[in-house]
Amino acid sequence: MTKVLPFRGLRPTGDLAAVTTPPYDIISPEEQRGFYERDKNNVIRLEYGLAFDGDTPSDNRYTRAAADLRRQLDEGALRREDADAFYIYEEIFTHKGKERSLKGIIGIVELSEFSEKKVLPHEETLSKAKADRFELMKATGCNFSQIYSLYNDEEGALPRLIDSLSAREPDESFVAFDGLRQSLWVVKDSAANAEISRLFADKQLFIADGHHRYETALNYKRYMEERGAAGELWKYCMMFLVDMSSPGLAMLPTHRIVRGLKGFDADKIAAEASESFSVTDIPKENAEEILELHSGENAFVMYCKGGCRLFVLSDPSAMEAALPDKPAEYRALDVSVLHTLVLDKLMGIDLENMTKQINLAYTRSADEAFAAVDGGEADCVFLLNGVKVSQIKAISLVNGKMPQKSTYFYPKLVTGIVMNMLE
Repeated sequence: MTKVLPFRGLRPTGDLAAVTTPPYDIISPEEQRGFYERDKNNVIRLEYGLAFDGDTPSDNRYTRAAADLRRQLDEGALRREDADAFYIYEEIFTHKGKERSLKGIIGIVELSEFSEKKVLPHEETLSKAKADRFELMKATGCNFSQIYSLYNDEEGALPRLIDSLSAREPDESFVAFDGLRQSLWVVKDSAANAEISRLFADKQLFIADGHHRYETALNYKRYMEERGAAGELWKYCMMFLVDMSSPGLAMLPTHRIVRGLKGFDADKIAAEASESFSVTDIPKENAEEILELHSGENAFVMYCKGGCRLFVLSDPSAMEAALPDKPAEYRALDVSVLHTLVLDKLMGIDLENMTKQINLAYTRSADEAFAAVDGGEADCVFLLNGVKVSQIKAISLVNGKMPQKSTYFYPKLVTGIVMNMLE
C-alpha cells in the first residue's frame, strides 16, 4: 500500500514572491547571489546556501542553513500549520502558444525502496549531488522542496476531488520570479484528507523530478534508524503529485552541444551513420518543426557549420546489437539512440565522458544550441524531441533508468511555498 498523508507544513508568512526560488539545481551562481540579496528570509539561504573560502566543519553552508532556519522560526518568518493539511498547488503557464494549468497536490509519502515498486525512478543520479543533499538534511532536518511525481488514475477520482477542493479562492496566490501565477489551497478537512489518502493507497508513484532528493531521503531514513531516532516524520518525504493524464504536463527537450572534439568531420559522421539512419539535409530555420513531425520515430537533428541534417533510425536492430542487455523500452528512447549509435560509436564520447561533461553540454534552447555552433564554441549540436510521459512510465516499470538529462518537466516547481519538518 502506498501511504500518502497530510502534514503540518512549514510556510512563509512574508511576501512569497520575495522569498521563493526555482529548484536549487537550475540556479546559476549569479541567480543564487541575487536571491540572497532579494530578502533575508529567501529560501535560498536554507536550500542552497553560499559556500565561502573560509568554511570549516563547524561553520559552512549546512550549519548556516540550520541556524537560519532556527532564526526564521524564532522571528515568525516561517510558521508551522496548526493542523495536518494537504496542499493543492497550481501553476499557470503558456506552452506552444496555449495557456495551461499544472495542478496537483502536495503531501508526504512513506519512503520505500525502489524494489518495492511503490515509488519508481526513471533517471540515473550523481553521487556528489546526493552527498550535498544528505549533509543539508542532516543539518536542518527539513525538506525545503517537493519531489515531483506522477500517478495514474484512469477513473479520474483524484483529479476530480482535487478540482472540487480548489474551486474556491486560493489561500495564497502570487506571481513568481519567472512571471508565472502560483496558487496554493490549504486543505485541513479531515474527511477530505482521509479520502485523498485512500485514493492514493493503490497507486504507484513515478518520480518525474527529484531523484537525488528521494534517494537522499532514503539515506536519511537509514541514518535515523541506525541512530535509533524517535518519531515518524523522517520516514516520509514531501511530494507534489500529478495525474499522468493531466493536460498541464509539459516536457521540454534537452539538446546536446558537442565541443572540443579532435578532427571533427560532420560529413564523415553522416556517411557512417547512414548504415543505421536515414540522413537528410534540412533547412536550419525549420529544424524544430521538421523534427517534431518525426516524434513517433527515433529522430534527431545534427547542426554544424556544414549544414543541418535530420537523422531517422532506419535499422532498429542496430540498437539491439549495441545494447543487448538493456530493456527494449530503453533502446526505444531517442536519447539512447543518439548516445549509443552516434555520440559513443561515431564520436568516441562514452558514458564517462558524458557524465563528466568533457565534450558534452546541454541546453533547452535550440537558438542557444545554434548560436554555440555559429559562434565557434561548439563543433555541432543535436536537437531532440521531448520524452513522452508514457515512456517514463514504461522505463520505470521495467526497472530501467534513462540517461542523465533526458527529461525536463516544465514549468519547474517553486521552492519555498511549503516545507516539511522531519523532526
